[in-house]
Amino acid sequence: MLLRFRVANHRSIRADHELSLVATEFNEGTARLTGVRAEGRPISVLPVVGIFGANASGKSNVLAALHAMREAVRTSLAEWAQGPGVPREPFALDPAARDDTTLFEVDLLLGKRPVRYTYGFELSDERVEAEWLHAYPHGRKQVWFDREAEREAGEEFNFPGEGLKGGKDRLAGFTRPNSLFLTVAASLNHPQLTAIHRWFLDDIWTVLPGDDAARRAEHTRRRLTDPISRHRYQPQIEALLRVADLGVAGVHIDTTRAADQQIRLLHHSGTGEPVPLDFGRQESLGTFAWFSFLGPLLNVLDEGSVLLVDELDASLHPVLVGEVVRLFQDPASNPRGAQLIFTTHDATLLGTSMVDRPLDRDQVWLTTKRRSGETELYPLIDARPRKEENLERGYLRGRYGGLPRVTSGELAREVAQVLAAAE
Repeated sequence: MLLRFRVANHRSIRADHELSLVATEFNEGTARLTGVRAEGRPISVLPVVGIFGANASGKSNVLAALHAMREAVRTSLAEWAQGPGVPREPFALDPAARDDTTLFEVDLLLGKRPVRYTYGFELSDERVEAEWLHAYPHGRKQVWFDREAEREAGEEFNFPGEGLKGGKDRLAGFTRPNSLFLTVAASLNHPQLTAIHRWFLDDIWTVLPGDDAARRAEHTRRRLTDPISRHRYQPQIEALLRVADLGVAGVHIDTTRAADQQIRLLHHSGTGEPVPLDFGRQESLGTFAWFSFLGPLLNVLDEGSVLLVDELDASLHPVLVGEVVRLFQDPASNPRGAQLIFTTHDATLLGTSMVDRPLDRDQVWLTTKRRSGETELYPLIDARPRKEENLERGYLRGRYGGLPRVTSGELAREVAQVLAAAE
């Protein structure tokens, strides 16, 4: 489970910002107990967090930052070696940001008897400037390793205590200045560090709007055609297609056809007999969007992973978006504690009679863009909203921020003035 993500100096995120999935006193029942304590108090974690904000305010960059951290852990050993330095994307609107490090850090709960870990690193254009891993078995902090590039040669790595076992100095010797120690250790099958490395590889799924849909649709198809997974996933996929009110009666699978033609959705018809439609030519964009979403969605629920969805409301009706949120909120449909982090413009998720607010107050985060171009990320609960407060109305009236700085009729007035000046 992801407890917290911290980032600085990545794309539009200039300052140090933190996205927390730890429940607060504003939670109204969606949080899950973890069995772990911090500072003597039990930790409860949120299954869902939604990030709201204006266009170009940096919502997507929050998700992109976590994805970038995953890619760094995945590729730093093999791919970073192909060129000098370290690939990164510091804040572009201030030249001084190029001289500052980019920071990524996560707090995780891993294992059947969950243990909390804090792992992070800082990058410059040339090298890994710092890297660290802390573990909290039995609630007590252990520093497993601490890396600082500025230390004297041969002393960059520090391994205090006995928490991290086996061949530490040898692993440090294999670690280039522009590679992550965690990646190197996992490549050499270090048992403790491999488990943390696997979280980044296996437990973060990213869903992007647009072109990403074809790849996701293929993933859903594979779930339906694979002889091992088909019997488990087909009933779930058919059920979710039916309840979405798309007119779908079921799924027809013909393994004798070419791979991209094996799946046809069966639609209700006036004759009473279901009719198969061709995916490429006859299915609607909305049906295709929902179908392509189901493979990653069910995989994450099955594995207890983290799903990052940019623009969850793209091509999906607000009622359907609300039901996706409830799917993660309900322990019966999400027994393994999967988590959903999404961005959206859909204010109805903050509470109307149509969707009956699926998000608790501490599950709502906002982004705004400062005049400098920097993204500011903050929780709705900073405004201390009351339990009975209409969050949708407050958001749309600008009480919490996160709205475009556009006055009513401003676009029409601007266009009219340009047209008048041209005459």
